[in-house]
Amino acid sequence: MHTEKKVQDTNKKKMKNLVDYVVVLEKSKPYIAIIFIQFVFSGLTLLSKASIAKGMDSYVFVFYRQAFGTLALAPIAFFFESKKATPLSYILLGKIFLVSLVGVTASLQFYYLAFKYTTATLAAASVNTVPALTFIMAAIFRMETISIKHKYGLAKVLGSIISLSGAMVFGFIKGPPLSFIKWNPATKKLNSHLSTGDYVKGSFIMLAANTTWALWLVLQVLLIKQYPSKFSLSALQCFFSFIQSAVLAVAMQRSSSAWKLGWDLNLVSVAYSGLVATGMSFWVRLYVLEAKGPVFTAMFTPVQLIITAIFSAILWSEILYWGSFGGIVLLVLGLYSFLWGKNKEDVKAETDRDRQENKEETRVEVVTTKA
Repeated sequence: MHTEKKVQDTNKKKMKNLVDYVVVLEKSKPYIAIIFIQFVFSGLTLLSKASIAKGMDSYVFVFYRQAFGTLALAPIAFFFESKKATPLSYILLGKIFLVSLVGVTASLQFYYLAFKYTTATLAAASVNTVPALTFIMAAIFRMETISIKHKYGLAKVLGSIISLSGAMVFGFIKGPPLSFIKWNPATKKLNSHLSTGDYVKGSFIMLAANTTWALWLVLQVLLIKQYPSKFSLSALQCFFSFIQSAVLAVAMQRSSSAWKLGWDLNLVSVAYSGLVATGMSFWVRLYVLEAKGPVFTAMFTPVQLIITAIFSAILWSEILYWGSFGGIVLLVLGLYSFLWGKNKEDVKAETDRDRQENKEETRVEVVTTKA
């Protein structure tokens, strides 16, 4: 009898551990997904910079990227959601078209145009302005609250400021080089032709790209509520962006030679950009947006910066400076400050909801007893 009870207790403990593991795994999904996205976009930044530095037209690049992305997303959307996709009205279709124009097409056009005037590392650094821009826009749309009366609110605000400051330090303050890191001096440098004026111009163009991207992150959450079919929404936006980019590319680039793709780096870059960065990661990003919100998604962009900086130094002998290292430290501190505040806010909100539900249940019981 005692042995049987012991076995039952052991089985219960194993079951509890299994349930706890499943719960932890479920809660970790958004974090795993967003880290995966940062690796994908680091590869995108490196390949894109290499192609455009070697002469590929930025407008043509975006056209091919969105073409490959549409080819990747359309079959997935058809297979998973053809029978259960949310019905589309003309008004909703128009909204998706406009969001695609502002948040996808415009952002990509600015982004790739900026590569002509800046480095891959600086491009990745400037993307870290997106969290602050998204936080401001989300607050305007009342999707995020700014409350410095609470510790979690102060941590969110300070985290955004520190992260943004770290990105600026990384991109614009050099300091002495990291002399203990010796890269191969024979490695070809892609940025030797860039002047100070080019860097300034590239920074402003990249800021425009980041602003439209931040706006897309916020508007995307609103769209998902009206059209929850994530695969279909991704495919539609990518297709609309493909049409918009085609019109712009034809208007801006008339040379037939600029449109040719061979079995070279350009083909690899646009295929990777479309099939992986646009196709595979597009719906993953939508999942994270729906699960955690736009600011959470944007706050992980410093990871992309770190990865890009390391590989840029290895591949193209881009020099790393102590200023860059200081920027990385600030970025990491800002990231975890924000995430700590966001987590505390979510816990408090969940506690408040449970408390409210308990009050309502108690009220119903009292009314039933009286009746």
